[in-house]
Amino acid sequence: MSFIRSPKDVLAGLLFIALAGLFAWQANLLPMGSSVRMGPGYFPMILSGLMGVLGLIVLINGFRFSAEGATGIAWRGLILLTLAALFFGAFLRPLGFLPALAGTVFLSALGSQKFHIVTALAITGVMVVFSWAVFIWGLGLPIQLIGPWLGGY
Repeated sequence: MSFIRSPKDVLAGLLFIALAGLFAWQANLLPMGSSVRMGPGYFPMILSGLMGVLGLIVLINGFRFSAEGATGIAWRGLILLTLAALFFGAFLRPLGFLPALAGTVFLSALGSQKFHIVTALAITGVMVVFSWAVFIWGLGLPIQLIGPWLGGY
């Protein structure tokens, strides 16, 4: 396959396109509505389309531009990002939104090979404040900030 110049990009593009197809198929089961009166399937379908377009762009770039080949799997990042997502799901109710988010962001930062504790703490602080501003203050979602394990209500 000498016409593939960047196997990483080709694989990533194919993965994006496959995921977009899966998400679009699932979103198709929901009522779409219209642009004026959106149904529950409208936004997921738009996101699926955007993901498919992004995958197509990455796939085409894999044929056009040379890059290094796939060298292996970044196990540290894969494991820590998976653990971070599981941590958030498992500890959102007992710890509350802010501590669960802080733990999730910090665990995610640990997944990088370029991890520095000061940078990770700064990213954690910024993400907690930003998420509070968007979800609690801006959207007014009734999410418990501090959970019962930490003395919340």
